[in-house]
This record gives sequence, C-alpha cells and structure tokens, in this order.
Amino acid sequence: MRKLILWLLRKYRHTTASRWLILAIDLFTLVAAFAVTDLFRLRMSAHIDWPSLAVKLCAFLALAAICYVSVGTHRSIIRHSGMYDMYKVVISNFIATVILIVFNLVNNSHPIIQNRYTPAYSEILMTFAFQIAAMIVVRLTLHRIYNDYVRRRRPTCNVLIYGAGAAGVIAHNALLQDRAHEYRVVAFLDDDRKKIDTALNGIRTLLPETALNPDYIKKHDIEVLLLAIPSIKLAQKQAIMNRGLDLGLTVKAVPHISAWINDSFNANQIQDIKIEDLLERETIHLDNVNIIREVADKVVLVTGAAGSIGSEICRQLIQYAPQKVIMLDQAESPMYDLQFELRSNEPYCRYTEHMEFVIANVKDRLRMEEVFSKYHPQIVYHAAAYKHVPFMEENPYEAILVNVFGTKNLADLAIQHGVHKFVMISTDKAVNPTNVMGATKRMAEIYIQSRSTDTTHFVTTRFGNVLGSNGSVIPLFKKQLAAGGPLTVTHRDIIRYFMTIPEACNLVLEAGAMGEGGDIFVFDMGKPVKIYNLAQKMIQLSGLKNIEIKEVGLRPGEKLYEELLANKEENIPTYHPKIMRAQVRRYNIDDINRAYAELWDLMPTLDPMTLVRKMKQIVPEFKSNNSIYCQLDNENAPADPAK
Repeated sequence: MRKLILWLLRKYRHTTASRWLILAIDLFTLVAAFAVTDLFRLRMSAHIDWPSLAVKLCAFLALAAICYVSVGTHRSIIRHSGMYDMYKVVISNFIATVILIVFNLVNNSHPIIQNRYTPAYSEILMTFAFQIAAMIVVRLTLHRIYNDYVRRRRPTCNVLIYGAGAAGVIAHNALLQDRAHEYRVVAFLDDDRKKIDTALNGIRTLLPETALNPDYIKKHDIEVLLLAIPSIKLAQKQAIMNRGLDLGLTVKAVPHISAWINDSFNANQIQDIKIEDLLERETIHLDNVNIIREVADKVVLVTGAAGSIGSEICRQLIQYAPQKVIMLDQAESPMYDLQFELRSNEPYCRYTEHMEFVIANVKDRLRMEEVFSKYHPQIVYHAAAYKHVPFMEENPYEAILVNVFGTKNLADLAIQHGVHKFVMISTDKAVNPTNVMGATKRMAEIYIQSRSTDTTHFVTTRFGNVLGSNGSVIPLFKKQLAAGGPLTVTHRDIIRYFMTIPEACNLVLEAGAMGEGGDIFVFDMGKPVKIYNLAQKMIQLSGLKNIEIKEVGLRPGEKLYEELLANKEENIPTYHPKIMRAQVRRYNIDDINRAYAELWDLMPTLDPMTLVRKMKQIVPEFKSNNSIYCQLDNENAPADPAK
C-alpha cells in the first residue's frame, strides 16, 4: 500500500490540486476541530444536544468557507507553502472568530435565535485554535512529503550559507524550492558570536573558521559557499570569496534586494561570482557639483566615443545636462551600437536631442577642422588612440599618426577655436615607455602639456588597465576558458593595475573639472594584480578541471610591471583622495614644435627604424623591451631636443 501511494504521488507530482479540493480539505479539518472541541467540552455531560451541534457546525462551516474563499487560503500550491500562506490561514480563521464573537454579543443583547444554537465563546475560540493548528500541520506535512518523497531525487549538492540573517533564511527557502538542483544546507556561517550554536530552519549556525577549513569541507563534502549578506562591505566580501575559492568551493552570492524580481527571490537569481567581483573596489564618491559646473549647458566633444572608455564617458556626461555631446569615432559599427544604446535605453534616451554622432578620424586635419567649425565645442575629452602594444610595435607609422599627430591636430584646433578645457586620456604605459604605443602616448602628453594657454587649459589623466575594456586580459581568458583552455600568460611574474571602466571615467570627469592647465593627474589604482594568479582564480570560478596555464613569453614591447610615475616625478595630493597631481618635467614649446616637425618630415619614409629612432630622441626614457627596436638603444642617440 505504501509503495502504491508513493507511486501515485510521484506520478502526479507536477499536478496542482484543485483549489476546491483544498477548500474541502480545510472544511474537513474544521469538522475535526469542532468535534475535538466538543469532545473536550461535553465529556462530562450525560446529555448531548445533537440538533444544536449540527446547527452550530453548519454555521461554522458556512462562515469558514466564506472567510477562506475571501482571503484565498485555497489558492495556494500546498507543496510550495510558505510563511505568507500560513499568514492567510491565521487571518482567515481570526476573521471568522471575530464575526462569531460579535454575533454572540448581539444575540445575547437582542436574541435572534435560541441560545441553545448559539456557540459558546470557549467553543468558538477552541474550535478555531484547533483549526489553525490543523490547517498549518496539513500544509507542512504535505510540503514535507513532497520534498522528501515525491520530488524527483537528484544528486545532492552540499551547501554552506554565509549569513545567518533574513537573507540567509530566504536563500535557504529558495534552495529548497529549486526544481533544477537538489541542495542540502549543511550549516549557516556568521561572524556574530551571539548567533553561534543557534538554529535556523533546524540548521546549526557556526563560526566561519569552524567550517571554512579543509577538514570540515572534506568531512561534509561541501561543494558550494553561498554568500547571503547583500549589504556586506566589499573588502570583507572579497576576503570570503577568496577563502572559498582557495578551498575549492563554488562561490555564489545572493544579490541585493533591489535586484530581486517583483521583490521576491528564487534560486535562479543566485549569482555566480565573477572575476570582476574579486577585482572590484569600493565605490568612489565624487563631488558632482564640480562636474556639473564644468559641463552643464556646454558643448562637449568626445573622441574615441565608441571605445570602452569613450563610450562610458559619454554615458556619464549625458546625465550632467550638457547642451550637446558630440560623439566622434572612426569605427562605424561600434558607433552604430552606441547610438542605438543611447537612443533606446533609459536613462539616456530622454537626452536624445543633446546627442550628435560623428564618423571621423582624428588624424584627418581637414575633417577635424570641419567638426570644430560646425559644433564649436567648449570642452574636449580625447580618448581616441591606438592602444594595443603588439600591433603598434609592428605598425609605428599608424601609432605616431594617430596618437601623436592626431592629438596634435585636436590640441591645435582647440586653441584655434577657443576650447576652454582639453582632457586627454593617457596610460601608465607612457611612463618610462618600453614600447611604441607607450612612447606615442608620452609624446602626446608632452605636446598638450606644453600647449596650455590662458584661454585653453590642457589636462592629462593617466591610469592603468580597465576591467572589461577591449583587448583586456579578462575577455581573453573567458574566450580561452570557453574553448577549454589553455589560458595563456606572457610571464608568470607579470603584474598589472586594474580599475573598472565606470570608476576610471568618474575620475576622468572629476580630474578634468579640477585641472587648471598643464596638469597630469594620476589615479590611485590600488594594489597591482599578478596576471598568473588572476588566471588561477578564473579557472576556479569556471568550475572547470585540469585547465592548463601556459606561459608564452613577453610580447614585443611588454614589460613585467607598469608604473604610474617616471623616476623624477612625484605625486602631489589633491582634494580627492583617489586623484594625485604628478609633478612632471616641463618642456619648451618651440623645442617640441621643432622636434615634432622633424618627425613629421620623416613620416613619408614609412621606415619603422627611422621613425622609432626619432621617437627615442624625443623621449630619451623610451627603452625598448623584447623588441627589434632594442638595437636602437645601443646607438649613440643625439641629445634630447627638449633640453
């Protein structure tokens, strides 16, 4: 019989019971509760008034049915019963109790029916107390039968939930309801010692150090660490995630309540930890008043607008109420994507009339002249540049034409057309450059720094790698993981600084607002990250096994570590703790113009050695690394023309 019942339950496990069947079961339990009540009340009585009991039972059933249907206790799916369903059980029976008590009071004052048919107060209270208990027990019992015997069994995944608060309990309930996986929560973890050795949903709460160790993980076969403290500080969150990964666990997190769907949470909303979460930094708080004062009601030109940095600058600028944002790039398809995004999505689409999209190349002086004459920009954010080190090492002509002379075109036109502020996006690779790309960016820095006038202020912002940017190592690793590996690193000891794109662009806007001309601002990039360790973390996060990390050797022009300041430069603090002003060497504009004119005269040769040799004369600290241009460093180069 037991096997037959279980077979029937499994066969119809996905069938939802009729709401009227649920109502019938609830009314049946009410009959039982009424019988138990009167059994207690009348056990010493020699005479039982059966007609009176029948009338009172009918009254109870009729009133209860009306209350249950009104509140909706019969609409719940019993196998997924939760606290809200229990609340409806209590409130519906409470309403019925109150109605009967009020009826009793009225009937006692002005009799409507004979008192023998009026239920006693004790009879009302006891019946509905038993009924509440019976309805809850039925729901919990069916819920337990479904989860333990009916639901299709899948391989069990043992879980630790970090956070013994409300979010932890909600996460636990969501895991129990997940039909795609079979989760078993072994323990809750919490740093609050007052919660230790207490139980949530019958599960013990432990200190993190008790459970997050190899012995406990192995003994209980833990596979997943679920972080259920949505408001946790970033540094603590990253420490917990790293601890879990080091133990070989899959780490997941409950998102902030603002990300829940319709203010409710289910297992599908549990988020996998991404490498960006481990590299993320505390949110930067800016004095938006400075940025608003700088860009509000101004015409702003952004070059390289379709790139990672340029597009984010555009997104942020639009919300500061400029008169017009001119977005300029030579890449047609990415520009179309940016245009579609900004014109279609909130909050940007409301500012459509303030947007202009221009296809142009900064190295084309004639086209740039037309853009400046047509739009009369008051502020320029110059993000257009070639940035890929190996490509520029092979193509120095293009690197010089765009990064150096493209910047020179814009700077000269900015002065000619009375631009108030010119902000250039530079790179840490411009510091003691070891490659063509870095040297061209340093040459661009030198030129615009020497061009500041009383009417046009030139500002340079210098920072390292940004997470998720085009050409970043993280997208590369993701592609390699998707292909099954191996992950390639150029050197086991190579390190890089990382910053999120929104964070970098926030600081660019703030630095641009504070710059007074000739400034080079350096951003606080935090602690450098070893790329080899980054690859290891990404493999752990992927859950894949036996993925190889392969060293392929330094690429031409690449160095093991990046610097934010040259040897003779110093940082000067600003009012913003994340932005420092670099105290850099000043150059004479006449000497720079002469040196750059000589470089321009060499451009028609198209000879990489000739062009790079001249670059090394202009930027004496440019020492090639792992490159064919290393031989030029051994030559007796002429004296620095800027001296």
